[in-house]
Amino acid sequence: MTGLVERTKFPQPINLDAVERDWADRGYSYHRFEDPAGQVWRDFVHMTNEVVTVAEGQLKVTIEGEAFVADVGAEVFIPRGATHSVANTAAGKTVWLFGYD
Repeated sequence: MTGLVERTKFPQPINLDAVERDWADRGYSYHRFEDPAGQVWRDFVHMTNEVVTVAEGQLKVTIEGEAFVADVGAEVFIPRGATHSVANTAAGKTVWLFGYD
């Protein structure tokens, strides 16, 4: 699966309002989440497309077995129906944003 990560979608420091506007313009909802170091969310499947952006920290996102590291400002696209996992790989908390179309 190629083309799932846009490494520099949003400039740093992340402007949360700008991300929310961008996603709304593209038909996505907007949610903020904060995970402690080591938090892992495994094997989710949604019937909608999902986008994920890291606002602080770092995530490892695995989509259909292919892993990506998402740093601050990256946007990851998770296609509907794809099995995916998200793990906080930062030494501390990670703040990340996600939305569904």
